[in-house]
Parts: sequence; C-alpha cells; structure tokens
Amino acid sequence: MYLNLTYEMDNKKMGRYYNDMLEDMRKANLQDARVKQRESANKMIWVTFKKEGIHKYPAALEDPKLATGGWDDVSFLGYPHRHIFHFRVWIEVFHDDRDIEFIQFKRWLERLYSGEGANTTSSTKGSEEQSSTNSQVLVLDYKSCEMISDELFEQIADRYPGRTIRIEVSEDGENGSDTTYNYERV
Repeated sequence: MYLNLTYEMDNKKMGRYYNDMLEDMRKANLQDARVKQRESANKMIWVTFKKEGIHKYPAALEDPKLATGGWDDVSFLGYPHRHIFHFRVWIEVFHDDRDIEFIQFKRWLERLYSGEGANTTSSTKGSEEQSSTNSQVLVLDYKSCEMISDELFEQIADRYPGRTIRIEVSEDGENGSDTTYNYERV
C-alpha cells in the first residue's frame, strides 16, 4: 500500500513536471514566433494631403454606357469639373526609427503638386493673389484617379527606389482608387 501511494505521488509529480515543461516550451515557441513575426513585418508609413484639381472624362459625353439619359447618366463628367483630390500614400520603411520621416515625405509630395514643375494654374481672389500652396489648382485633363496614382508612383519610386508603395487617390474623399505597387525582391 505504501509503495503504491508513493508511486502514485511520483506519477503526479512527474505529470506536473512534464506539463510545466510543455507549457514553458509552448511559451518559448510563441515568443520566438512573435520575434520572427516582428522582424519580418512589412513596415510602412503613410501620409495624407489634399489638392484642388480640375479634370474631365471625355468618353462620358458619347459612350452609351455612360451617357444613358437615365438615372445612371454621368455625361456631365465629360466637361471640366472640380474636385478636392484626397491622397493617402504609404511607403515601405526598413527600420522603425524614421527611415523616411513622414512630415518631410508629406511636404515633398505636396510640393510635387504646387509651384514649378506641376501642371497647375494660379487663381486670384479679388486683386490679391492667394498663397501658392493654396491657389495652385491641378489641371488633370482626362486623368482618372488611377492615372494620377500611376504618375505619382513614378515620382516616388525615382526618389525612393526598391520599396513597396501604396497610393489611394479619391475625388472629394468619396470615390477613388487604391493601388499597391509591390516591390519584388530578387
């Protein structure tokens, strides 16, 4: 009887010991997995900005799928019309300590659409000219949100090569495009 009781107690101790060891191993594996997950994360920063622009969709005037004459008629898009274009731009970063400083990145993006080099027109308010940051209106001709995104991608990729980039462009924050330009590492 005494021997049997000792055997049962030893089995219980051994069972707890193995259970504790298994739990410790499970916790260590979870921690290792978390470290690997963090180290292999695809880190991106994002910025937003807005820009007034004028564009048109010439096909909307004559394409029967667009100029329907009914509730879904969008032929008005064939004429130049104004939007506030909303941009959200993500760019891959390779470490977590300001690889690309996002305020500088945002300012650089805004400068692409104002002043010299941008396809803009200046507007005036009364006889006073507004500041160049606010008064520049993008002249986008026939460009869709997707086309605007593609052009912006080229500018960003020239300055920051070898990175995944995602660009969202919307008209008035309502409707737009979202394009991810994945960089494939070889």
